[in-house]
Amino acid sequence: QVQLVESGGGLVQPGGSLRLSCAVSGFPFDYHHIGWFRQAPGKERVGVSCISSADGSTYYADSVKGRFTISRDNAKSTVYLQMNSLGPEDTAVYSCAALGPILFTTVQAMCVMFPPETFDYWGQGTQVTVSS
Repeated sequence: QVQLVESGGGLVQPGGSLRLSCAVSGFPFDYHHIGWFRQAPGKERVGVSCISSADGSTYYADSVKGRFTISRDNAKSTVYLQMNSLGPEDTAVYSCAALGPILFTTVQAMCVMFPPETFDYWGQGTQVTVSS
């Protein structure tokens, strides 16, 4: 059974930190590139950060650069998103998605250009709320 399970979301005060996890099972994690996407109420889903399975290259949206860090642990089939200096603008549902090797080009394209249906699998999402 294919699963991407996000965890680590919650309520945090401005300036705080959270670490999201995306645990993968049911398909070859080593060959799939993973991205984090977020969707705020009334807004479109946007790519936050993506990481390649081939060389570990990463992409960050300008809005999170310097604050968020993506990493992957192949032994645990898990991708993490460390989020620091959170602000109200980071409030959204965060989802992870897996992209297979055939359609992959670059992590930037994956995060910015590929429509949702391009990805092989999606998680159910985890809510992140930044509020005092």
